[in-house]
Amino acid sequence: MDIESFFENMPFADLLGVEVTEAADGHAEGYIEMREELSWNEDRVMAHGGVTFTLADTVGGAALVSEVDQPVPTIDIRIDYLEAGTGDLRAEADVIRLGGDVGTVDVDVYADGAHVAQACGVYKTG
Repeated sequence: MDIESFFENMPFADLLGVEVTEAADGHAEGYIEMREELSWNEDRVMAHGGVTFTLADTVGGAALVSEVDQPVPTIDIRIDYLEAGTGDLRAEADVIRLGGDVGTVDVDVYADGAHVAQACGVYKTG
């Protein structure tokens, strides 16, 4: 499966501009180029929480797909927002557990060198 293409051709990810740049051996990376229409603030460009969440969920899924070579629907994801993302968002994800029916992934999201969010996702693998 061409993981990068799979995620980049996902209509919602494409709408937001999610780019999966790496996905192999339980690790994935990706980014969203920040732009005005993704901001929650009209005076200053700051990523809406839903944009940060979508990046974390997509890159987390890509990390797991790199292990199981099939689509993995999200069961649950928890995210902690640490500070506002004021630049391009970059995510790094690592599979921390792969069971028979579910996999768990940790994801960190950064913007302009700052750690802006931390997420843990659970995905269906079987």
